[in-house]
Amino acid sequence: MVAGTPIHHARYLVLGSGLAGLYFALEVADRGPVVILTKHRAESSNTRWAQGGISAVFAGDDSLEEHIEDTLTVGAGLCNRDMVTYAVQRGPTLVRRLAERYGVRFDRVGDNEHAPFELGREGGHSHRRVVHHRDTTGAEIERALLAAAHAHPNITIHEHHTVIDLLSWSKVDGSRGCFGVYALNSAADRVEAFVAPITVLATGGAGRVYRYTTNPAVATGDGIAAAYRIGASVANLEFMQFHPTCLHHPDANTFLISEALRGEGGILRRADGSDLMAERHAMGSLAPRDVVAREIDAELKRSGERCVFLDMTHLDPDYVVARFPAIHARCMSVGIDMRKDPIPVVPAAHYMCGGVVVDRHGRTDIPGLMAIGEVAMSGLHGACRLASNSLLEAVVLADGAAQACEDFGRSPPDHVSPWNEGAARDSDEAVMVSANWEEVRAAMWNFVGIVRSDKRLERGRRRLDLIREEILEYYWKFRVTRDVLELRNISLVGSLIIECARQRKESRGLHYTIDYPGMRDDLAHDIILDKRSGPKA
Repeated sequence: MVAGTPIHHARYLVLGSGLAGLYFALEVADRGPVVILTKHRAESSNTRWAQGGISAVFAGDDSLEEHIEDTLTVGAGLCNRDMVTYAVQRGPTLVRRLAERYGVRFDRVGDNEHAPFELGREGGHSHRRVVHHRDTTGAEIERALLAAAHAHPNITIHEHHTVIDLLSWSKVDGSRGCFGVYALNSAADRVEAFVAPITVLATGGAGRVYRYTTNPAVATGDGIAAAYRIGASVANLEFMQFHPTCLHHPDANTFLISEALRGEGGILRRADGSDLMAERHAMGSLAPRDVVAREIDAELKRSGERCVFLDMTHLDPDYVVARFPAIHARCMSVGIDMRKDPIPVVPAAHYMCGGVVVDRHGRTDIPGLMAIGEVAMSGLHGACRLASNSLLEAVVLADGAAQACEDFGRSPPDHVSPWNEGAARDSDEAVMVSANWEEVRAAMWNFVGIVRSDKRLERGRRRLDLIREEILEYYWKFRVTRDVLELRNISLVGSLIIECARQRKESRGLHYTIDYPGMRDDLAHDIILDKRSGPKA
């Protein structure tokens, strides 16, 4: 393996195959070869599981200014207004492009393909502005973009490739920059090098850092961890959004119940049937996600119940099934008929509002390295993401990166060092990986969850420090596997989340601590970490 490391060349190297990665690849593919790496199947991305839709202003009674203000309000004083304005202004054009250029079949009012988009409403939005495809918007976007990517002769997708580390110019000539990755080809059980002038992180989020999450198994924070190790700045990782409504059932504990159900009139209720949010927020069950998640968490702790309930039974049953066919089918598969039965729900880790620091074009502070989508921190979301602004950010950053990438990298070096595994051997202690995996996720859920305190954060920090020592020793001792790489990444991202949370001595947006229950004007700034200021990489 040492002498025979395969080396692949491309003009653009994209890590991840969700909306952000695929859109970028399609926009630049006419200029030169694009290689996309994905660590499972190409369709196994966070995008695929997005139910609600993509927010953009199309309604006659809506305006760009109101979308901007809704985003800023939910972001709790930490949004970058310039980025918010830029994203909201670009939204309608890019949504149309997804439909017209790439064939995404958004729902429309009528059967005509030129009819107006059907618009939904979700928490924090003052108007209907969520463009969707029933309740499977992400899957439809993934279908259309993957079909276009497979049809393009300049795009090659390598499945079952897990990033190990980014290739750094500092090890070649001492300069700051990135020119590709080492990746584990799980299918061939070998390490390969992929080099390119431009490397684009589109690796999604980090929900799997937590025990309970709506995210698929691939969401282990790989891009954040790899960027941090090469020296990129990361920020605001304390702002993990816990979605208020994940299906509570032993056979479906990772299934998301879309906020769009509340947008169509669903009501959150306590076990006794009373309205949970009626006296808690002016928007009731459509309050922003951080507010609703905290209220559910408090109710469960107060009552000792295992869940609360999302009630759709007062709505027209035929409309409920037509509007939410996938959610209805999933609930029916576990014996819940949402037309007649309130849906049992609990909060779960859902979306990372922080990430690798980028500008509006996805440029990081490492030349040659871009980050787009959930892995990035552009300033759009601030301290709490407005519902359905995630897919908006993904396509806006991907479009910006496609415009700006040509002047951001440089040609890779003539010689690329082969992967050196040294004296590493096959593992005979796989149980250590699974045990530490569970311990990291349990510690994050118990000590760095919806409600935090200095004491809990310190306990979490100590636990992860000990675990990370074991993981790094294991990493250097044994040959790499996908499980080991993911464990290495979730433990690092967990430590970064804790450190950001420890530095924020206030409660703001998604970060709520009992030691500092109010917001402070002097702390209305980003918490930025890199290898010099943060945990050991």
